[in-house]
Formats: sequence, C-alpha cells, structure tokens
Amino acid sequence: MLVVTTENVPGHRVREVKGQVFGVVVRSRGLGGNIMAGLRSIVGGEITEYTQLLEEARRHAVDRMVRNANLMHANAIVMMRFDSSEIGQTMSEIVAYGTAVVLEPAV
Repeated sequence: MLVVTTENVPGHRVREVKGQVFGVVVRSRGLGGNIMAGLRSIVGGEITEYTQLLEEARRHAVDRMVRNANLMHANAIVMMRFDSSEIGQTMSEIVAYGTAVVLEPAV
C-alpha cells in the first residue's frame, strides 16, 4: 500500500475517499531499559534504548494504520502524520494517521 505525507500523488488521482484511518501503539520500556536510559542521560548523548523503542512503535503504528486502510478497501493513504505523547513516566503513545483513499492512474 502506498503511504505518503502529501495530499496528491503525481500521476494519480483520488477516485474515492474512504475516510480517516489510524494506528495506535502504546509502548513501555522495561525496567532494565529504563535504568540504562537513566544512567545514559546522566552522561549525555543519544539514549539508544528510547530511540529503538520509538522506531519500533512508529513501524507498528504504520502497520496497524495500513491494516485498517485495507479493511476499508483503500489502496493508498495520503496526508499521513505521526503524533506522540507520554502516558505517565514510562509509557509512550504513538499514533499514525491519515486519509484512506482509492487512487487510480491519471489519464
């Protein structure tokens, strides 16, 4: 499935708008990861434990969004965006959202 952050796809036109589509993931780093991240934050630099967590969460959120678009019989998602927030001090919520559409080649 084509997923783009743009409103239009060159060489295609939107034949049908299926509606909003999203994928949500809430992730928590384990105790060991939180301890390592805490120690790393003292010295400075990238906290790779959290970078990896957020990269995985974004991939899962996009996968869920694509599954939802497939259920709506869409073949593309336009205007895709991410949003994130913290829940408490140990959990992160990642949302991937966009508009599910049916694209066809422009004539």
